[in-house]
Amino acid sequence: MPHLPDPSAAFRDDCDDCDLLVVGGGVNGAGIARDAAGRGLRVVLCEKDDLASHTSSAATKLIHGGLRYLEHYEFSLVRKALAEREVLLRNAPHIIRPLRFVMPRDPSMRPGWMIRIGLFLYDHLSRREVLPGSTAIRLDRHPAGEPLQPRFEQGFVYSDGWVDDARLVVLNARDAADRGATVLTGTFCEHARRGATHWQATLRGPDGQRRELRARALVNAAGPWAASFLQQQAGQVGRRGLRLIKGSHIVVPRLFDHPMAYIFQNTDQRIVFAIPYEQDFTLIGTTDVEVHGDPGAVRIDDAEIQYLCKLSNRYFRRVIGPQDVVWRFSGVRPLLDDESGDPSAVTRDYALEFDTKGAALLTVWGGKLTTYRKLAEDALGTLAPALDCRAPAWTYRAPLTGGDLAARLGAAAARRPDEAFSAFEREVLAQYAWLPEPMVRRMARAYGTQIDAALGRAHDLAGVGEAVAPGLYEAELEHLVSREWARTGDDVLWRRTKLGLHLDAAQRDRVAAWMARRTAGATADATGGGRDAA
Repeated sequence: MPHLPDPSAAFRDDCDDCDLLVVGGGVNGAGIARDAAGRGLRVVLCEKDDLASHTSSAATKLIHGGLRYLEHYEFSLVRKALAEREVLLRNAPHIIRPLRFVMPRDPSMRPGWMIRIGLFLYDHLSRREVLPGSTAIRLDRHPAGEPLQPRFEQGFVYSDGWVDDARLVVLNARDAADRGATVLTGTFCEHARRGATHWQATLRGPDGQRRELRARALVNAAGPWAASFLQQQAGQVGRRGLRLIKGSHIVVPRLFDHPMAYIFQNTDQRIVFAIPYEQDFTLIGTTDVEVHGDPGAVRIDDAEIQYLCKLSNRYFRRVIGPQDVVWRFSGVRPLLDDESGDPSAVTRDYALEFDTKGAALLTVWGGKLTTYRKLAEDALGTLAPALDCRAPAWTYRAPLTGGDLAARLGAAAARRPDEAFSAFEREVLAQYAWLPEPMVRRMARAYGTQIDAALGRAHDLAGVGEAVAPGLYEAELEHLVSREWARTGDDVLWRRTKLGLHLDAAQRDRVAAWMARRTAGATADATGGGRDAA
């Protein structure tokens, strides 16, 4: 295979001066970089580890309004998130898809009338064009009732969306880079000194090399590290605060065969999701545990595993225990501190703190996956006057990288996004009939219209190189290195793909060894989900 340049290996020659330095390579930082680059600004994004290596790859993988937020009267947040749900389903139909949720009715929990009112509001707080509304079902007569214990006879069904969270981040970064942004992974912002008109930042790359960078404005999108970055690296004091809440998930062998997900109520008033995952598995989560100390050091503990297993066993016929867990992961959600006593009640909304006492500084507090695009749009609306940027907002109807199905399908893409994707998938299955079908389906979801580039535009097996692991060829790995900033086995197996779940230890080691050879001299594996593989 040809040896292509690694985009994270060095600083671009022209990035010594920029309009905007974004610190943090999670979904908010990548979204802001994309929006800013699309408005013609010179953007540098730096991330100390891998893209989406922390909070943004440790979510429950949902694009949703947040049904339970209605109980806390967060109508504005729910309305905003529901509107964004439709935008994202339309603009990224490859990595985001509709998902129906089943809520079994438990008479000892929330009363039926309360659930009906909540679902009515959920259906009508924002206009729906893609997703069907809610309905009541008889679980004793519905396929969704078969995996459940027979005492659950009634339930409700409503719609939300599923997302490949880590790929959402990577594709935003890819879109930003395609529009001129410089994306630097494994790059730590050691210090940022504020002047009257510019920031002077010291960046340390993966090889230890330091580089000085001047930026007209600084965006602090460091997620769980936002407060510490502001104080320790930028020497500033923010007006807001964060609550760091650990959310943990477990993955077990598949507990049901149908394509719907479940939302379960618990006696502690929390809810937990059980979601079809990677064809062969069920994802169960999440917990809400307040944490202190280094956000990068969090791990799921035995009590959380027991909690999730116990709740699953309360609803499903099939009993599970810690021995059934094949993967587990935790992430720290940086939630806006609203002084709520219950971690699960802390708002999931965001706040933007803008400081112009010198060179412009914007700090992102809080936020959730679903509202990242709107957050980025609001951020640029705030920053634009300080940067003399008159370009309008543009991301509302802009397909994310790989999501421009109309370019491939023509008029056939005018249908519902999920139907358009099905048509696209049929087309690429026919085009790549010489490859294993599960692999083509996976790549169609991951890369969308970029699948040809990810396969090196090959026409036969000889063109995709060696099979490094089942369903993973050198051409795709080369694409992940040269176009998606992958540097380690974990970057590939647990973030840009979830193949780590489907491969054994020896196969994962072969992928890691290939990546080590390809990116010789790069740093060792960044923190990521692979560390918690069972």
